[in-house]
Amino acid sequence: MVVITISITILLYRVVKGPTNPDRAIALDAIGINLMAMAGLVAIWITTTRLNDVILLIGILLFIGTIALAKYLEKGVIIDRKRD
Repeated sequence: MVVITISITILLYRVVKGPTNPDRAIALDAIGINLMAMAGLVAIWITTTRLNDVILLIGILLFIGTIALAKYLEKGVIIDRKRD
């Protein structure tokens, strides 16, 4: 838990002071992965399977957020509105 907390702290620094936007996006993705790992360790520590849904939810939201951020970095917009 301590190592993951230190990792999240370092990644938060990278999000704030990152030299480029893709670096910030990667740091945000890594923070989400660390949050999933922390939830998994808490589930093991308290011996329950109820946190599995939370871990899956974090993973799904992380995937959607990564796709949206990558699309924004590539094209500058998230939702394309083509008006004919």
